[in-house]
Amino acid sequence: MHTHASAAASAAAGSAPIAAQASQYLTFSLGSEILGTSILGVKEIIEYREPAPVPMMPAGLRGVINLRGAVVPVVDLLVRLGKPASAVTRRSCIVIVAVEHGDQAQIMGVQVDAVHEVMELSAAEIDEPPPFGTHVRSDFITGIAKRASGFVILLDMHRILDLQAWGEANAELAELH
Repeated sequence: MHTHASAAASAAAGSAPIAAQASQYLTFSLGSEILGTSILGVKEIIEYREPAPVPMMPAGLRGVINLRGAVVPVVDLLVRLGKPASAVTRRSCIVIVAVEHGDQAQIMGVQVDAVHEVMELSAAEIDEPPPFGTHVRSDFITGIAKRASGFVILLDMHRILDLQAWGEANAELAELH
């Protein structure tokens, strides 16, 4: 994944103009926030369909869908980010992403409230994530994009969808209760 730090380092090294190093991000809404993620892992966007529930799965995992013969887990991104579950509307979508887990790629679905656009951002348009002030865990954020209409929080889907870390966090919470 192309990160702010690597783009800035390449620009400082003079290897290419900043404009040539722009990265593309898919933007979407969750509640009232506009978020984005690198399009490098995005495979497709599909209309929302109700996932089949799977017993004993972590909170936030809505279930699984059949995508052309493949079983694909669907995550409610709002729940994964520590908020109440998303309400399904006519604009709800499932973004199909490929995330790396070690040497394997896992295909997963991410439920979002609405998909907006693919935007191109240069390194100069992306700031480091703030240590506070957002409603998203800072380790899930790769940067904040400055746009004329406001800010877009850029998410690290690999970190958010790391099921092993997710399972460990759920186990720790269970021990506390």
